[in-house]
Parts: sequence; C-alpha cells; structure tokens
Amino acid sequence: MSDQGTDEGYARGLKNRQIGMMAIGGAIGTGLFLGAGAAIETSGPALIVSYAVAGAVIFLIMRALGELLMYRPVSRSFVDYAEEFVGRFAGFATGWVYWLMWVVTAMAEITAAGIYVQYWFPAIPQWVTAAVVLGLLFLANLISVKVFGEFEFWFSMIKVVTIVGAIVLGVVVIVFGIGPAGDNASFAHLFGDGGFLPHGAGNALLALQSVMFAYLGVELIGLTAGEAQNPRVVLPKAINSVMIRIGVFYVGALVVLLSLVSWTQFHGGESPFVRAFDAVGIHGAAGIIQFVVLTAALSSCNSGIYSTGRMLRTLAIHRAAPKRFSGLSKRQVPAASITASAVVMAFGILINGVVPEKAFTYITSVATVGVLWTWGIIVVCQLVYRRRSDRGELPGSQFRMPGAPWTGYFALAFLALVVVLLGFGEDTRIALYVTPVVAVVIGVGYLLNNRSQRVKQPV
Repeated sequence: MSDQGTDEGYARGLKNRQIGMMAIGGAIGTGLFLGAGAAIETSGPALIVSYAVAGAVIFLIMRALGELLMYRPVSRSFVDYAEEFVGRFAGFATGWVYWLMWVVTAMAEITAAGIYVQYWFPAIPQWVTAAVVLGLLFLANLISVKVFGEFEFWFSMIKVVTIVGAIVLGVVVIVFGIGPAGDNASFAHLFGDGGFLPHGAGNALLALQSVMFAYLGVELIGLTAGEAQNPRVVLPKAINSVMIRIGVFYVGALVVLLSLVSWTQFHGGESPFVRAFDAVGIHGAAGIIQFVVLTAALSSCNSGIYSTGRMLRTLAIHRAAPKRFSGLSKRQVPAASITASAVVMAFGILINGVVPEKAFTYITSVATVGVLWTWGIIVVCQLVYRRRSDRGELPGSQFRMPGAPWTGYFALAFLALVVVLLGFGEDTRIALYVTPVVAVVIGVGYLLNNRSQRVKQPV
C-alpha cells in the first residue's frame, strides 16, 4: 500500500535517527530512575521478573500497533483504528482519553521540573521553572516537527547514556571486584537476604501495577507515522527494538543494581541509581541522577505537547472537536491544537499551587485510565483487523503480530489483571474512582457532539 495521502498534510520531518532514539528512550523515565526504589523495597529482586513479564506484554501491544500501522500509517492512528474497527464512540473516547492522559502527564512533569531545579537553585520558585519549561517546549513544538524531534533525540540520548554507563560500570565492579563496592558486589545478592522472593509472590504480583506505568509513552511512536520520513521501514525496526531496550535498560539495569548492593539497601524516595553509584564511590551521583531525572521530565512534557497537538487536530478532523483545531500552520504543525493544549497544561501550575497534593493525585490518575484504555483498544483493533484481513475483506499487513489472536487475548487478560491489582493499592485505587467519572464525562460529551452534528446537517 502506498503512503500517499496518509500524512494528512504533515511534513515528514522526523529523521530515522530521531525516531530510533525516541523508540529507545521513550519508555525510560522517572519510573525507573526514581520509582524503582520503592518497588525494590516491597518486592525485592523479584521486581526483575515483574519488569520482564510486563515488558513482554508491552512488546505484544506494540506489535499489534505495528500491524495496524503497516496496514495504514497515519498520525491519527489510535482514533482512526478505533473508529474503523470498533465504532465511532470508541474513536471519540480514545482520542479524548489519550489527549487527557498526556495533558495531565505534562501538568505533573512541568511541576516536577520545578522541584528538580530547586535541587541546585532553591531560591527559584517552583512555578517559575514550570512556566519557563512549558514555554520553551511549546515554542519548540510550534516551530517545526524537526525541532521537536531534535529535542527528543537529545533528551533520550542523555537517559540512554546514563543507563548504559551505569550497567557497564556495574558489571566491571562485579566481575573484577574493583572500587569500594568490589569486595561485596556479587550476583549472589539476587538470591540472598531472604531469597529472590523475600516478601512472597503476592508482592511481586502487586508490583505489576506500578511497573506497567513505567512503560507509559511507548505507544507514542504510533503518532509519528504521518511525519516519519520512511514509516514502513523505520517503524517496524523501532517496534522490534522494544524487547531489546526493555531487556537492557530495565531488566539489565536492575540485575546490575541489585548485584552491586543488597536489595535491602534500596528504599522508597531514593533513586536506586544514587544508592548504587554511592556504593561504587561516585559520591556526586545525586546531582547526576537529578539532572537525568530533569531531562526525563522535559522529555515527557515535550512528548505531551507533541501528542496532544496531533490528537486534538485528529479529533477536529473527525468532527469530535471544534473545526478551528483541524488546520496546520505554514510550518505544517497543528499550531492551534498545540496552543490550546499548552494553555490547558498551564493550569497544572495553578492547580499544584492552590489545591492539596491529594487533589493533584486524583487529576494525574487520569493518566492511569488513559494508558490502559489506549493499550487495550490497540489490541482490540488489531484482533478485528486480523479477522477481517484473514477473510480477505482488507489487505494484509506486512508486519503481523506473532501468535495472534491468542497473544492478543493474553495481552487483554493481562491488562484486566492490572485493573484488578489497582484496587489493592491505596494510591493506585484512585484510578478506579476516577474511571467512572471520566467515562460519564466522555459519554455526555459524545451525546452532545452527536446532537451538535445533527443540528449542523442540512435538512
């Protein structure tokens, strides 16, 4: 199938190296650099298996998306596929839920950036940094997709270099026994101090809920289809790299960290990388990791502005949002949609300053709802597409999901398990409270949108 007509007016300005680095670094964020400490404390070395299993499911979801993208590579992929294979309401809901997911994620990240900068400059108010970050990234996205891609390339490069450096340094210390940690560093730590499952299989299972959301953002590559220079070549390569990067950057990093020092030395609220680097003798590690975490927050915010701009334009094209958001600027970017999304994100600064922390947690839990829905709808669309293509109703994809349909059913069952597990955590349970609220708002919005469309139709 030709790519003609699938770019929707966008400039194909994303280079192969940019998409490749986005694929490598897209899922590496604060969940690994900061959040893993608490997960290690509650799960022990078994967290390695949790990351590996969740990573395998993420790979299946990405292969499902890849099959759809090779069938028809469009930047508005999630909405188009949901509407085509499930129905108009599914397309409407997917578009708005995904837009909301990235808006609230960006709200959280610009707030986090303000906190991180205070590590070096405590006198700078948190809201000032948040405003500067949002403003700069907003302008970068407004200029051209090439500038967005270049920002994301270097943000990802910093994260990747840090993890690779940590792994290489850790392996050298473990194998050759050099440095302050050399005498005690050993792979035996993975099975000591209570064994591989020190708190039982139940805690390792519960860790899946937080582990899954460390991978939030991997699906973003689907939105680059209309702006990639050669989507039918670069996207399959990027998707196939998912399993490798999860194996290296998550599983590999955790194996090394938990072998440098005992898992009992890691605690929530402290980066496991800082703890491991301190053990090796790099006592400036806190500053290094703080900088990397800052770039991770900037990367997430940058991705949020990019994705919400494209998704809002998609909704407008599908007549699910005001028509004014359907246009492109002279630079072939959805300027009106980007601007509107950034304005909503800016409320995150205000919200964080005037409401209690719990209220902000409720708002950001929309991201939890959004990512589960999006991943689930991708798999459902692939199952329907494969059934129709096998019957000869649609052309087959050049990039088929392995083991379908059974792997698709497994992925959906796993996502359902994660939903159930959300109810066992005090913090994650909030997502279950927010879900019916979001569902009602989306449902009412859909009904109002349908009524509006009927009114506009000529009699």
